[in-house]
Amino acid sequence: MTEPADLVVVGAGPAGMAAAVTALAGGLRVALVDSGTTVGGQFWRHPPEHARAAIPTDDLHHRLREHRALCGALSAGREAGRLDARLAHHVWSAVHEDGGFAVHAVDRRTPPRERTVVLRAPRLLVATGAYDRQLPFPGWDLPGVLTVGGLQALLKGGGVVAGSRVALGGTGPFLLPVAAALAARGAEVVAVCEAAHPGAWLRHPGALLRNPGKWAEGAGYAAALARHRVRVRPRTAIVAAEGDDRVTSVRIAALAADGSPRPGTERRAAVDAVGVGWGFVPQLDLLLPFGCRLTETADGNAVVAVDDGRRTSVPGLYAAGETCGVGGAALALAEGRLAAESVLADSGAASVLGPARRAGVRAAVARGRAFARALALAHPVPPAWSSWLTDETVVCRCEEVSAGTVRAARADDDARDHRQVKHLTRAGMGWCQGRMCGPAVHCLAAGEGAYTPAERLVATPLTLGALADLDDRPSAATDTGGTDKECS
Repeated sequence: MTEPADLVVVGAGPAGMAAAVTALAGGLRVALVDSGTTVGGQFWRHPPEHARAAIPTDDLHHRLREHRALCGALSAGREAGRLDARLAHHVWSAVHEDGGFAVHAVDRRTPPRERTVVLRAPRLLVATGAYDRQLPFPGWDLPGVLTVGGLQALLKGGGVVAGSRVALGGTGPFLLPVAAALAARGAEVVAVCEAAHPGAWLRHPGALLRNPGKWAEGAGYAAALARHRVRVRPRTAIVAAEGDDRVTSVRIAALAADGSPRPGTERRAAVDAVGVGWGFVPQLDLLLPFGCRLTETADGNAVVAVDDGRRTSVPGLYAAGETCGVGGAALALAEGRLAAESVLADSGAASVLGPARRAGVRAAVARGRAFARALALAHPVPPAWSSWLTDETVVCRCEEVSAGTVRAARADDDARDHRQVKHLTRAGMGWCQGRMCGPAVHCLAAGEGAYTPAERLVATPLTLGALADLDDRPSAATDTGGTDKECS
């Protein structure tokens, strides 16, 4: 773009794509920033363009027609000179500046060189998604133990099956598509350990009845798993992984109602890969420094509080998708459109959706949020999961802090949440900045209320050279780095 943007959208997953396309349709100039090399986020992750013919992954995706339509609209906006698509740009800070917002990013298209970029606009929409929530267990730091999301990313991004014998564990329906995809690619899925019981859904019939598409999707996964003779084991968990140089087996146990292993039920299964996931944690790094009002969700996470139009408590700042609470791609798409409608209204531009369609989108968001709440209540983190841990179990892998050290900080120093534990033990001070261990440390410290990540002024690691170069860089409107061509 040769003119300043009206809106910066951070995150090019379903919510960010839908928001950018809606804002473009309303006549706004949009800067869209994402750390990935293509748009689509984790939900629509694809192999690199040059490898897609050799690595077919379309069967692993849902709503591909909608994805292609959004990509086409983004390409049209770029060709019209109203979209600045900044891919492989990692946003490390967003601040108020001159009555609007300045979004600071590093351009990582040509490693190891990092270029600083500043994108400015009067309005900012954050759609940064979420990441896997992990609970530590003995052996979870062995090579071959991944998050469930990591297993899926390997499949979607490169057609890579992480192992020939794979065990999955955790809770939530996300286990099912990953198990089905692994089995379809030739892996033997030896077990899918679901900590919850399916009967918990019977307490939330309204959410199920209002979302019939979820039933159909679940039935499809169940049929796929049945074809491959993959068994889902309710009220069970992977309580340990074993091996020397890498994982070679897991210990699986049946769980009591509180999540503690039932005596006498433990068994071993030989594996060469493990995937574990306990839901997701919203990515709030860019929102916390603004002092946005937060609220608690049923899954134990703090999320940004928004009004019916996805406006945060900070004027000019909007949020959509998982930052408002984890709820899936369909909900994120609807929220992205709704947030962009609010941006158009607040900018004095005409609505794109119109009253009838906007009401329909609001209804879809309400249904999606009701389903997300029911999902969280039906698939909670087991209260007694910490009983799986020995004192030697590593909790913070970056700083090698054990469960015993965290427990001692709580008992001896009266640490009451993950921030106090971090000050005493360094848990959460490593490369990942607590993304892997933060929720677990919060639980081990008996932290009250929802888990809220620590506020950081620098949201992603960057080189000192890029930081020192900041004052010499022009704004994005005159940056000679150019706009990314890849929008699909």
